Amino acid sequence: MRHTKLVIPFLLGAALAMGCKATKEKSAAETKQDETAALQLGKAKTATREAAQAMEDYAYTRKAEFVVKMHEELVAMQEEVDRLAAKVDSSAGARKDEAKAKLEVVRERFAQAKKQLDQAENATESTWGDVKSGFRESYAGLKDSIAITRRWLSDKIAP
Repeated sequence: MRHTKLVIPFLLGAALAMGCKATKEKSAAETKQDETAALQLGKAKTATREAAQAMEDYAYTRKAEFVVKMHEELVAMQEEVDRLAAKVDSSAGARKDEAKAKLEVVRERFAQAKKQLDQAENATESTWGDVKSGFRESYAGLKDSIAITRRWLSDKIAP
């Protein structure tokens, strides 16, 4: 009876170990592409988290600091939009027109966020909460639009 108690966990462990085989091995290129995508996603998440925290912490008394920080964020996003545009411009085929349309949406969102930030720069103490909230929404929309476009380009247009 004592040996039976030891045999059951051993058999379960052996069965589990045998059932845990990799179903498919990835090629080196796929692995590298996955690592690159994961790295970019990690950077984007970190930047987003930092920007969100920055937006939360700014009271009207720190408006100028908020505006400077968000200008820096928009400059970084403009650089990302430029990278996406370069990828679209270097592509060919039927997907290029669709990619240009998606990029135009990103540019419209960028313009909207820039306009909201300009309003934040000119906000008074009484309008600060609403203006900051409006920028927060525009910024989130821009961020999402960039992420969606980046994913679409990675899926549809070869690197």
